Amino acid sequence: MQLFYDSNINTEITSHTFSREESKHIVKVLRKKENDILHITNGKGWLFDVQITLATPNKCIAMVKESNYFEPSSLKIHLAVAPTKMNDRYEWFLEKATEIGITQITPIFCDHSERKTIKKERFEKIIQSAAKQSLQYHFPVINEAISFKDFITSSFSSETYIAHCDDLEKISLKKRLSNTTSSDFLLLIGPEGDFSSQEIELAISKNFLPISLGETRLRTETAAIVAVHSIVFNKNP
Repeated sequence: MQLFYDSNINTEITSHTFSREESKHIVKVLRKKENDILHITNGKGWLFDVQITLATPNKCIAMVKESNYFEPSSLKIHLAVAPTKMNDRYEWFLEKATEIGITQITPIFCDHSERKTIKKERFEKIIQSAAKQSLQYHFPVINEAISFKDFITSSFSSETYIAHCDDLEKISLKKRLSNTTSSDFLLLIGPEGDFSSQEIELAISKNFLPISLGETRLRTETAAIVAVHSIVFNKNP
């Protein structure tokens, strides 16, 4: 199934006009024509089946035939991850984490962060593309970038963890997950230089549980993917 995305489509809309780029793809690549059925999601749980009424490379119009709502997963995964020095590594994380089943991402700027800016619009496009590819109807949310200190002082209802490389005592994420019935998780992943000792202490003082992701030292983006996969693998209903 080919899935298209439009954040503005809703149950009150009876027809949809595709962008010129999408129209060209529909006609030239997918070879669709009038009366063929396409599928659109708004990324908020809705799937719309639409029937093409006009099919040209410059403009495709479709009539909404059916709409269905899909409940979101009960498993909530929020990762606060420091942007990597090489932007493509963070983008790789966003793509793969979306495919696996992340719910929310917050870029955090830490004491050891080398990158202090992000392009949120580009990140959103990567997430949208990955969500469409993996046929998801609830798209992950990417929040505005924020400093570690501002983020850590927020209020959270999730079970909260911090993954770090310091020699302080840590328990493996696998063991933490086996000892909780929670389905709502927030996990902090630091930059290439890891969290500073002050950041680790602050997180622990805010009831973030220190965890280990394995015996080897992982890159930021690898650690984030391991965390998402571990939670999904252990907690998916």
